[in-house]
Amino acid sequence: MKALLIYPDIPATFWSFRHVLKFVSKKAAYPPLGLLTVAAMLPDEWEIRLIDMNIENLRERDLEWADCVMISAMLIQKRSTLDVLHRCRGLGIKLIAGGPLFNSTPEDFIGLVDHLILNEAELTLPAFLADLKKGTPKKVYRSDDFPPLELAPVPRWDLLKMNKYGAMLVQASRGCPFDCEFCDVIILNGRTPRVKAADQLIRELNALYELKWRGTVFFVDDNFIGNKRKTKAMLPALAEWMRSHHYPFTFLTEASINLADDDELIDLMGEAGFSAVFVGLETPDDSGLKECSKHQNCGRDLTAAVQRLQASGLQVHGGYIVGFDSDDEGIFTRQIKFIQDSGVVTAMVGLLQALPGTRLWERLKAEQRLSAGLTGENTYGSVNFIPRMDREKLIAGYRRMVRTIYSPRYFYQRVSRFLERYQPRRPQKIRAADIKAFAKTLFFLGVLGNGASQWYYWKMLFKSLIFYRGSFAEAMTLMAYGYHFRKIARKV
Repeated sequence: MKALLIYPDIPATFWSFRHVLKFVSKKAAYPPLGLLTVAAMLPDEWEIRLIDMNIENLRERDLEWADCVMISAMLIQKRSTLDVLHRCRGLGIKLIAGGPLFNSTPEDFIGLVDHLILNEAELTLPAFLADLKKGTPKKVYRSDDFPPLELAPVPRWDLLKMNKYGAMLVQASRGCPFDCEFCDVIILNGRTPRVKAADQLIRELNALYELKWRGTVFFVDDNFIGNKRKTKAMLPALAEWMRSHHYPFTFLTEASINLADDDELIDLMGEAGFSAVFVGLETPDDSGLKECSKHQNCGRDLTAAVQRLQASGLQVHGGYIVGFDSDDEGIFTRQIKFIQDSGVVTAMVGLLQALPGTRLWERLKAEQRLSAGLTGENTYGSVNFIPRMDREKLIAGYRRMVRTIYSPRYFYQRVSRFLERYQPRRPQKIRAADIKAFAKTLFFLGVLGNGASQWYYWKMLFKSLIFYRGSFAEAMTLMAYGYHFRKIARKV
């Protein structure tokens, strides 16, 4: 069997970093971890090829080579996915599909694909492969169970054109103990976090290391600290591996704000090489947090919690939402102040979206408030439900908010505030590729740039050289990110 694994195109989004990839000579920020994991589960006798449409074109001869196409995608990739499906159907190629997009709305694809492999592949893919071998494959494979992560194989990173990516991905756990109304994590991966054993995770890191990867590794966990006990048990072995290999990777991940309450966990993550964490901060208003059941954020000084993590050597990337029923027209000003005061430089602000199957979706459906427009991208300036606030005022306020926080002056102020508190655990390794990337940003932003963005770039360069020399690399990286974020903000 010749299997062609296809990852559809991702449009330019907040997290795509598309506008700064040219500075680091990369084509895409991240590889398709799900497809690489599926590839490792396929029979040894199969011939396997991977086409990531974010780094290369899908050619007719690629499709003509294949006996079957296996495709995985997220909601935001729906348009590109449909294009691929129609191309394959036109050529009569067997289509096998799975991943978040197909799990969210399987009914949209039942007539377009030959087989849907839903839920977690460690349970449903082997059943499909067994039936396929017998010649009796079914249309849909589902499972309500959540598999132990011992079943997850080492991903087939050897299929990648690794030098085309800005970072590699691994997954240490699945699931989250919290039940935020708008989130679909517990639908996909459950409320009981499952954590890989240290030796299993280290096998994955060894595979990356042996393929000569050096640089950023993103732990794409739903909540890295969802099971604190098991995470604490795993981290010392991870730290020892990093020390013995002279810290070849820099780790970042996603976690809940209660990380700031646990000194031991913060120290363990720092020793293991974590330098950044994404946290869902959502809103400064307790009324909004209670409305969406973000109870772990309620009743605490969120700005102080963020600053504590920054002072411990963890850069905080923040997620923020407007559009809650409790939001009034003053929320946009309050959010801007919240973001600026905390010094969260990478602040992803989105309009609330109702994702299929979530408690928010079911509530709004019961209230007859759902509408069209679900894109999977909450920074496009649209909502897929009828908000309590006037829709036009909500979108206009959102647009003003995003463009304000990513204006050169506000962005510079946040980088400065972050650097005042940030205490990196160890000096960042500077590689030849980093020097080349810095030279490109210097030319494109410092020389070819214009207006306020050029002025603040040079101001930050000299300020960080004089006052924050130990964080110079982080400062210049953030200024490059600002260029991308301004491009995204202008499209809102």
